Amino acid sequence: MIQSAVKKFAREQVAPLVSTMDENAKMEKSVIQGLFQQGFMAVDIDPKYGGTGASFFSLVLVVEELAKVDASVALICDIQNTVVNGLVRKHGTEEQKAAYLSQLATAKVGSFCLSEAGAGSDSFALKTRAEKKGGHYVLNGSKMWISSAREAELFLVMANADPGAGYRGITCFVVDRDTEGFHVGKAENKLGIRASSTCPLTLEDVKVPEANVLGQVGHGYKYAIGSLNEGRIGIAAQMLGLAQGCFDYTVPYVKERMQFGKRLFDFQGLQHQVAQVATQLEAARLLTYNAARLVEAGKPFIKEAAMAKYYASEVKCCCC
Repeated sequence: MIQSAVKKFAREQVAPLVSTMDENAKMEKSVIQGLFQQGFMAVDIDPKYGGTGASFFSLVLVVEELAKVDASVALICDIQNTVVNGLVRKHGTEEQKAAYLSQLATAKVGSFCLSEAGAGSDSFALKTRAEKKGGHYVLNGSKMWISSAREAELFLVMANADPGAGYRGITCFVVDRDTEGFHVGKAENKLGIRASSTCPLTLEDVKVPEANVLGQVGHGYKYAIGSLNEGRIGIAAQMLGLAQGCFDYTVPYVKERMQFGKRLFDFQGLQHQVAQVATQLEAARLLTYNAARLVEAGKPFIKEAAMAKYYASEVKCCCC
């Protein structure tokens, strides 16, 4: 039922806009509104906060189906669910959940802000600082390559509240877009996934109430690791959907295209290639679904998530 609902939405509301969104490098507001209206931006959020209350596995299915039609739409949905919603749901106080999950479930796009110019792969080398002053923190620094930043209204910003403690001082703060001193820069002109924005951020004396600290002070690095581990499964689902979408588009074509008096599909050499890719897709799907099931079962999944992300990405490259 979930797959059918997402497939219908993607076919009717996303597919007609894919080319325009890619050319303009901007996601249509109607698509984002549709994602919220269908409950796809709050798949595993408790219904009491406005979510659908479905499973993590259901989320993987949603992302996979969206990616078959548009990788950019799948990405904004994936980040919202696996990273932003997940962090608030797992580490927020009851007051924070009531305040933010309800917004993230129904109207507001969220963004996860970790990477910096000198902290990409080495994410915990970040320089953004958070200085405690009375009942609030003052944040200063900059972020790079932040997904969904142009569309987002809530930002989960990682900043170091205790530089002397190294990465153990990293803390997660909830920052509203309209906070004074918080600036979203111009979106990058990317080669692909263009409708999904990737922007720099600047924080200049941004005052954040102490109540906006998500979880415990100094535990931000733990939260980031946990969310990125689950996020790899979401990326695997994106790559799987993208690869499947390419495959589904290609096979009908090779059955119609004629050369030397025969369909391309009738040449045995091409049949071998189709069979190989179909097998790779099924293997990638099973790796991805297995990782998702391990998460739901509360079992270790880090290795399986990494394998799923790696292999699904490799298959996507073969298909595209």
